[in-house]
Amino acid sequence: MIRQDIAIAKRNRLLRGMSDSSIPGERIAKTLSRRGVASRREAERMIAAGRVSVNGRMIDSPALNVTDADRIVVDGKPVAAPDVARMWLYHKPSGLVTTERDEKGRQTVFEALPEGLPRVMSVGRLDITSEGLLLLTNDGGVKRKLELPATGWLRRYRVRINGSASEASLQKLRDGITVEGVSYQPMDVTFDRQQGANAWLTVAIREGKNREIRRAMEAIGVTVNRLIRISYGPFQLGNLAAGEVEEVKQRILKDQLGTRERPKPTRTRKNTAAKSKPSPRGKKPTR
Repeated sequence: MIRQDIAIAKRNRLLRGMSDSSIPGERIAKTLSRRGVASRREAERMIAAGRVSVNGRMIDSPALNVTDADRIVVDGKPVAAPDVARMWLYHKPSGLVTTERDEKGRQTVFEALPEGLPRVMSVGRLDITSEGLLLLTNDGGVKRKLELPATGWLRRYRVRINGSASEASLQKLRDGITVEGVSYQPMDVTFDRQQGANAWLTVAIREGKNREIRRAMEAIGVTVNRLIRISYGPFQLGNLAAGEVEEVKQRILKDQLGTRERPKPTRTRKNTAAKSKPSPRGKKPTR
């Protein structure tokens, strides 16, 4: 306890003129990200806006190292100690934006999530009109690891286009294409079937640049009118219904990411209807 008090006192002295990196710990933006408050970039913006204090002092620069002994407060609320890393599969419906706050007032993914979840961050994004698998996590380190291009995990999509694409045009995508100065890596593209005026493709990519599939399809003369992500690396959308959330088993997380284990996961639905009446004793509720 005495050592902790000395360490905190030292940080308080450094906070008056801002800290250097010689004291132990990790950068505060990284800590906030690891504790599920926000991404590192968003945490830096929160600090610059004067929303973060350490040991009772407001800070305005992320150039500060902190440890678990420091008392961190964001928007007047203490930041809890880091939880065990967890991850959820979320079936994002069309019409939601993947952002914490939307300046246009559109509904966000986080506003639509079922109650009972801890504070989570998305791994990457899906466009407002895109659907399907969106990974959520409470750990900024996990988020960063999964988003790094070096990870190279395959993202697979079901893509509906207006019109039809020839094998020659699809081959351009398989070879890699450059659109308006942006180069996209080769895509794994399969023509599935023609359905009236539309056609269905299965497309797999590894980079996930902004609107990559839509822009690449426009470059070969077709328009995407539906896009559904069905997998992200080893994580599958499966039969998860739109709006549902399912926690990834800790055993799977440990195998894939080397995380620690915690209690068994649960599946949660967005409660859009009135609460059902309790089932008679001895009978299981129907689904």
